[in-house]
Amino acid sequence: MRIDCKHVWDYISDYIDDEVDTELRAEIDRHLETCELCSAILDSTRNVVVLVADDRVFELPAGFSERLHQRLERELTT
Repeated sequence: MRIDCKHVWDYISDYIDDEVDTELRAEIDRHLETCELCSAILDSTRNVVVLVADDRVFELPAGFSERLHQRLERELTT
């Protein structure tokens, strides 16, 4: 069985959680050896998991929320 990027993306969470069977893990590993995009997505997803699990609280810069809402409003109305 040969998998493509779409298959890797569908299973990325299960792959990180070690919840894919041995054959699928081997196929994903082979794909990741040659696919820079999927390797980057895997690394980014792992980073997000680490950040979400982090108990630290970060203070946003003054005015950040207001600027974010203004930007979103502009993007959504254009």
